[in-house]
Amino acid sequence: MRLIFHPKERFQKPIRPLISGFMRLFLFIIHILGMVNLEVENREKYRHLSSKIVVANHPSILDVVVLLSLIPNADCMVNAYLNNTILKIIVRQIYILNSIDLEDLMKACKESLNRGNCLIIFPEGTRTPRNRKVIIRKGAARVSLACGCNIVPVHIGGTDKFGLGKKDPWPGFNPTERYVYRITMGTEINPEKFQGLPAQAATRAITREYSAVMFPSGQPGRGG
Repeated sequence: MRLIFHPKERFQKPIRPLISGFMRLFLFIIHILGMVNLEVENREKYRHLSSKIVVANHPSILDVVVLLSLIPNADCMVNAYLNNTILKIIVRQIYILNSIDLEDLMKACKESLNRGNCLIIFPEGTRTPRNRKVIIRKGAARVSLACGCNIVPVHIGGTDKFGLGKKDPWPGFNPTERYVYRITMGTEINPEKFQGLPAQAATRAITREYSAVMFPSGQPGRGG
């Protein structure tokens, strides 16, 4: 498709919903195999999101698969230091690489959001550590303030994700029940209501708001 569609922006428009469809197919297959249940409140809301920053907690390796399946126009930041060269070449044609210069990164985010895409960000930066304190990064709040786009906070709950979490043993799995992904959307956060605050205070306030949705109990958990 990349050989046919030029420039890159023209290629990205059909490929994102195609990837979303493949993710839905993958989740359907593993559901039929008895591995995963996906429970989503107000599923249609995700399909109609436009120019939003979607932030979510990150309990497992399948979280991005779930969100991409729900949001057909999703963009996201990908680690530029991928070990697989072929994968890196493919991914950089579709998504934003997060190792570029900060100014260029903000520009890339703004351009993507202006085209109507939704930007998926996991503010933890990595999967939720099972036995360590979670550090919530403020990047999503900074992008929201710089671009003037609302944040849609999402909580990924359900059953324990043992085997899919950070540093879990690779052959590990939950032997007693299915992996349940219970997806809950919080109230949108409009950056305009923080415009009267100094930049750092506004960033902290927005981060607190989406953190409260990501971790409603106040502590990171594998279920909920």
